[in-house]
Amino acid sequence: MSSATTSESTSESTIESTIESTIDTSATATGAVIDEAGFRDGPFARFAQDLRTVRILWRREMVRFLRNRARLVMGLAAPLLFLFVLGNGIGSAGGALGLYQAFLFPGTLLMVVQGPAVAVGTVIMWDRQSGFLRQMLVAPVRRAAILAGICLGGATTGALYALPVLALAGPMGVPYHPRLLLLLGEITLLAFALTALGVSAAVCIRRPETFQIVSGLAMAPAVLLSGALFPVGGLPSWLGMVVRANPLSYGVDALRRTMPDPEPGGAATPSWFHAGPEWWGWAPPVLLELALVVVPSLLLLTLAGRRFSRID
Repeated sequence: MSSATTSESTSESTIESTIESTIDTSATATGAVIDEAGFRDGPFARFAQDLRTVRILWRREMVRFLRNRARLVMGLAAPLLFLFVLGNGIGSAGGALGLYQAFLFPGTLLMVVQGPAVAVGTVIMWDRQSGFLRQMLVAPVRRAAILAGICLGGATTGALYALPVLALAGPMGVPYHPRLLLLLGEITLLAFALTALGVSAAVCIRRPETFQIVSGLAMAPAVLLSGALFPVGGLPSWLGMVVRANPLSYGVDALRRTMPDPEPGGAATPSWFHAGPEWWGWAPPVLLELALVVVPSLLLLTLAGRRFSRID
């Protein structure tokens, strides 16, 4: 047991030491590779350097994910509890409510990925306190490459969390269909957007305890008011306005419209199942709904990147 723990700690320490040494020397390393082409100081060298930085930071997040299996179990526990207990409890009423478990499926996917995605911001907080973040910031690499590597790592982690839930689609009343692959792509995109939000908040907040409180207070009502747990059609006007103003509402609706229709004994899917946020009676297409989640997150990440070098 202790040897396994030591091996895992050594693995992460190796990754972090690799980041410290490799990022600092990446310009020289990439320049040696492409010197014959005459692009040592050109844009190609800078691009290769950025790719190497992104790869190293992405790998660090993967090592962190693989060495903490307990976090994976805990991250899946609460969403799956909603799906199995709440879905079966309400679905047992029969009739149209028999589809409720399948209705919860997209919301469960979102709840599964939002935890680990936003928690990437906590890593930045602890890196700041340990001094590791300062070592990255003084390296001759662009801040955008550092942020991209962190966000890609968070998005990949979120997608890995979603895989066990997608594997349970059949028992949840969602037929196995190639469209589940589209669902995986969409949830990866949403995980990237949520990671960008978490990183943006971590750049602006200095204390890890404050970040955890703020992220918890922000994400809980955002998920609750996203249509993950109840249909958004026919809501009171004031509540409908809140749902339409919530970017996560469009993410959940995009997932629900992409997933295969449930097949409860050949019965037709009721209208409330696919009722999503509408603008004056017009339902935005799925691509626009995804853009409404991703674009604001990227804008916030861009603004946060401007002060990333000053957060110490």
